[in-house]
Amino acid sequence: MSILKKIPNNQVIYISGTPCTGKTTVSTKLNDYFKENDFNTCFIKINDLAIEKDLVLGEDPDKLYKVIDIDKLNLILNEEIDDFLNKSSNCSDFSSDSSSDSSNIVIVEGHLSHLCEGADKMIILRLNPKELESRLKGRDYSDSKIKENIEAEALAVCSAEAYEIYGENASEIDTTNKSIEEVIDMIINIISGQLESPVGSIDFMDWFLN
Repeated sequence: MSILKKIPNNQVIYISGTPCTGKTTVSTKLNDYFKENDFNTCFIKINDLAIEKDLVLGEDPDKLYKVIDIDKLNLILNEEIDDFLNKSSNCSDFSSDSSSDSSNIVIVEGHLSHLCEGADKMIILRLNPKELESRLKGRDYSDSKIKENIEAEALAVCSAEAYEIYGENASEIDTTNKSIEEVIDMIINIISGQLESPVGSIDFMDWFLN
């Protein structure tokens, strides 16, 4: 029996994590994989959704990032998901090339997703802080933003916040030294019930303490 057959219909998967842990790349490839295997897919980039729906309240003057109305974002996100699952429509990136009896799957990508409700599986991508620092520097993040993000990663901030909402339905994956294909395989095994990778199974505190 194919592992894909073990994935329940109408699955909603959120993928979050600290910036530069690979969310966008992994989520895009995962969505493509499901489309290639005849799933009806809905792929939502949550940051784009927040901007499209005019949910930006302003900019934090100290940290210089956009402040989003999370309550409204949560409501609008779940309305989009419900519309897709009930009607197979109203999704910003909707694929329905397969038959009408194909399974539906929703992938929501972005750093804000773990602050929203509605996922069947909440997956946090993790990355060793040393590697994360290198990636952040490569994207020209400021020194203060690099410090803030690698400390947040070492302290598992995203995982802790996800666990507050999702409990045992939150998982985390260490992407350090893993290929995109390996990460996707782990995600598929998690959502099909073949792999447990609970919050707390990854520990980068040694880096923080050193």
